[in-house]
Amino acid sequence: MAHARYSPATLRPFWLLALLTGSATSAMAAQPPKEIPGFLEDANLQVLSRNFYLNNDYRSPTPSGKSYKAEWAQGFIASFESGFTPGALGVGIDAHGFLGLKLDGGKGHSGTGLLPLDDDGRGENSYSSAGGALKFKTSNTTLAVGEMTVETPVFDTADKRLQPEYASGLLLSSKELAWLDLQAGHFSAFKNQDASTSRGDFSGYGATTRNHDIDFIGADLLSDQPVGGAVYASELSDTWRQYYANLHVTVSNLFLDGNLYHTRDQGKAAAGAIDTTAYSLSGKYRLDAQAFTLAYQKINGDTPFDFVGGDSIYLANSIKYADFNGPGERSWQARYDLDLGTLGIPGLSFMARYVTGRGIDGSHAPQGGVYNPFDRDSGTYRPQQGDGGRHWERDLDLHYVVQSGPAKDLSLQLSHVTHRANDAQAGDDIDRLYVVIQYPLKWGPF
Repeated sequence: MAHARYSPATLRPFWLLALLTGSATSAMAAQPPKEIPGFLEDANLQVLSRNFYLNNDYRSPTPSGKSYKAEWAQGFIASFESGFTPGALGVGIDAHGFLGLKLDGGKGHSGTGLLPLDDDGRGENSYSSAGGALKFKTSNTTLAVGEMTVETPVFDTADKRLQPEYASGLLLSSKELAWLDLQAGHFSAFKNQDASTSRGDFSGYGATTRNHDIDFIGADLLSDQPVGGAVYASELSDTWRQYYANLHVTVSNLFLDGNLYHTRDQGKAAAGAIDTTAYSLSGKYRLDAQAFTLAYQKINGDTPFDFVGGDSIYLANSIKYADFNGPGERSWQARYDLDLGTLGIPGLSFMARYVTGRGIDGSHAPQGGVYNPFDRDSGTYRPQQGDGGRHWERDLDLHYVVQSGPAKDLSLQLSHVTHRANDAQAGDDIDRLYVVIQYPLKWGPF
């Protein structure tokens, strides 16, 4: 992929306001104003009860010295979304609050990521957080300013534990054309899944920035059509520039999907020299209640495909535990899905998946960078991954959602993950068990 050249200023928040003003002006000139529900009339409130048990059984030595980690916690996630005030420029508010409570988990078993750790290494008995964003809307363009979740291929906050991740900054979303969904953002702080406050840093596989920020701009094209795609570009300040492209095609019962990333270091290159291209190709075929998926993924470069934000990797073989994103790695996936609703159990689904990766070689990562740092104890450079790395992962997932009655929308998810790796891959040999029970309470519009 060609390396685009542009100044960092082109991805700063000033163009957000310019784009908002420009797109809104043209749209308002082209179409009459629409009736917009009021601030409260279009508001909704949801409280999600999330009960989470996570068990990590390590089959190989770990840096923490723990062979077993297990925690059980209860979380409550409240989210409020208002409508917009009437007028050419509507104003609204989105707010969220979180409370997490430890139900079980001692010092010897702490560290699963469900709970923050105290100074003694124990999981906190409770933690909480709150945040929100002010939003402005004109026509079909919205600008949000504050703390929020983000969902793009180059920066995506995750929701994989008790608390969702959040980012603080600006997010512009514009859909003035039915076939084009534009997004642009500038974020300077990040709240991890087990934290109560946001911090001005972003952490990846090797890259960990302090007081940096991330900017992105991109578009989803024809996302609801048989042929569609997406293009995005992002910049993690003084670290890297990343470019993304997607093409997906639906032909009858067959879904084909291709994803491509290219990452180059920039500025002070806080993570060291990077020149990595990553891509994946997948095909999914549906046959009545069943679906069969095959996927291939390849990483070209001397460093891993790195990213910040827990879900900022839209490659096919990024799954529950491993991302199969090591330098030089090639991986294959086979997956089977079954909708048991067609067999007389509505709301029940099953998934089995196996991914194997090999060809990892991290020994050529630039010396002195975060992927091959200097080890003062040994007096040598110690790459994150060696030569000849390989690993595999097997996932089993059973998911049930109550379809009717007083407990409608109550969901139960039971997942088991097995991951095995050799020393050169540098991953854990682990068996992981998830049990997640969720129940949403919803109110609105008011």
